[in-house]
Amino acid sequence: MIPGIGTLTQDTLWCFSQVKGTIEIGTTEADIISTVEFNHTGELLATGDKGGRVVIFQREQESKNQVHRRGEYNVYSTFQSHEPEFDYLKSLEIEEKINKIRWLPQQNAAYFLLSTNDKTVKLWKVSERDKRPEGYNLKDEEGRLRDPATITTLRVPVLRPMDLMVEATPRRVFANAHTYHINSISVNSDYETYMSADDLRINLWNFEITNQSFNIVDIKPANMEELTEVITAAEFHPHHCNTFVYSSSKGTIRLCDMRASALCDRHTKFFEEPEDPSNRSFFSEIISSISDVKFSHSGRYIMTRDYLTVKVWDLNMENRPIETYQVHDYLRSKLCSLYENDCIFDKFECVWNGSDSVIMTGSYNNFFRMFDRNTKRDVTLEASRENSKPRAILKPRKVCVGGKRRKDEISVDSLDFSKKILHTAWHPSENIIAVAATNNLYIFQDKVN
Repeated sequence: MIPGIGTLTQDTLWCFSQVKGTIEIGTTEADIISTVEFNHTGELLATGDKGGRVVIFQREQESKNQVHRRGEYNVYSTFQSHEPEFDYLKSLEIEEKINKIRWLPQQNAAYFLLSTNDKTVKLWKVSERDKRPEGYNLKDEEGRLRDPATITTLRVPVLRPMDLMVEATPRRVFANAHTYHINSISVNSDYETYMSADDLRINLWNFEITNQSFNIVDIKPANMEELTEVITAAEFHPHHCNTFVYSSSKGTIRLCDMRASALCDRHTKFFEEPEDPSNRSFFSEIISSISDVKFSHSGRYIMTRDYLTVKVWDLNMENRPIETYQVHDYLRSKLCSLYENDCIFDKFECVWNGSDSVIMTGSYNNFFRMFDRNTKRDVTLEASRENSKPRAILKPRKVCVGGKRRKDEISVDSLDFSKKILHTAWHPSENIIAVAATNNLYIFQDKVN
């Protein structure tokens, strides 16, 4: 087990640490956070929003006089990653919204990350500069070219210290390869390639080559009227560079091996849970659609999130999941109104903690859920400004269905469906979590630290 990552027992108390973002009254659509991702060390935390911006937070070093207090995350760099575009051939507006961010492992002093909107993936380099060259021969100090006739001596340029500048520069732009909206990007464990997935196709890219990609999955039927499912998420195996999974709107997961054939139209393994006929309803197909799929850090398990549940699958067992966790089963009676207000199509994500022992996913009313795989305990917590005092302990929340309501419970009828936690992230080696609630980013940590 990773040091600092315990199990989610009754003793684990989560504390409020920070909240980033404006109070919701002045929220614009562009400020809504659309993805959250820690880098491989957990020192950096990136968010993308609907306005096409990427904000990177860096963890401050621990201060000597406050040994017990771990460093807070402060803004390190903000840049505009994507702009709104217009496809004149199809008369389609392409949103600037950032769908996903994925970090590359750090190889040198600079950081690299991929960001994508619906159509275009970009590779960004984020680097620091604290020195500037002075003493050019052909330019003056303002940068203007000097008259060669006035240059009588040669100078040796020198580097002078300056205020630290963090620069974000786009190093590669991977465009024009997707007809449909990109829903996933995943960096391969060889760190030379990555894949991007849309509704019907998955493409494999080399980081050095922007003008071509390999199509590795294509589920588009010859006749689009025969279309029965779409790809909803895809991810590479954390250790085997030839293996990846993708999930579908029919609630199935396919594991593919790129060594078998160039086009992975035949899967190696097919994970599907037989439907219980007693639970069949008009909404069955919609709520069985998988919105997120994630390999465990060990590579042994896959976690999937559908509308009502989180499931854990063992790679060696295809016919049913080994664990199923009810996220908000009390919404079963509300599916009709959730369908009418389109909430039933919300795409919730799910994450593992660093030791794969606890999983976290979001719900409505700014609630998020944690499930301990060892003790089978679970807890519902809330991201709200009401209890956002430093080190304030989060009280577990309970939702009651019908009957008498206890003092500390909230009725299922008074849940706010406009407040939803779709995107969360867990520090790779510590109990620090980041939760995106509309335009606010909440950071919580366990009390032990």
